[in-house]
Amino acid sequence: MDLRYPIGQFAHTGEVTQAHRKQWIQDIAELPTQAREAVQGLSEEQLRLPYREGGWMLQQVIHHMADSHMNSVIRFKLALTEDTPEIRPYYEERWAELSDSRALDIEVSLQLLDALHHRWTALLHTLSDGDYARRFYHPASKETMRLDHCLGLYAWHGQHHTAQIMSLRNRLGI
Repeated sequence: MDLRYPIGQFAHTGEVTQAHRKQWIQDIAELPTQAREAVQGLSEEQLRLPYREGGWMLQQVIHHMADSHMNSVIRFKLALTEDTPEIRPYYEERWAELSDSRALDIEVSLQLLDALHHRWTALLHTLSDGDYARRFYHPASKETMRLDHCLGLYAWHGQHHTAQIMSLRNRLGI
């Protein structure tokens, strides 16, 4: 197994159906609980362990999910209120090295994920097929991305990082 991608990389081809969207919204709604369960009972020392050699510490993974998903919600809102906006990329690896990601109690980001995902799923449940077809331009990848595809990507993203934490726990028997 590739420890970077314990559930594989995100791949979806073809049309995104209402069934896909329903499942992905559920995945996004469940992520805060799954992230909290993944780190439950871990000591501060264990939270400082990297999920793989050369990877982020578990606490950085939790803080990264909050950072990344905040950016995603903003991108959704930009695409819903503007015509194919160009979003602002960020250096996630640099954000993960900032002091809040390296030292702040993970409970702060777990609470942020709770609130953010509550609002996000409330919004997602109200979107029409036309809303999900809206797009934004990502200058780093030079892609124009549809919101329905991004929904799947972020459903995967939460599961991906939760699996990284669980993979380490399983390997260490903790």
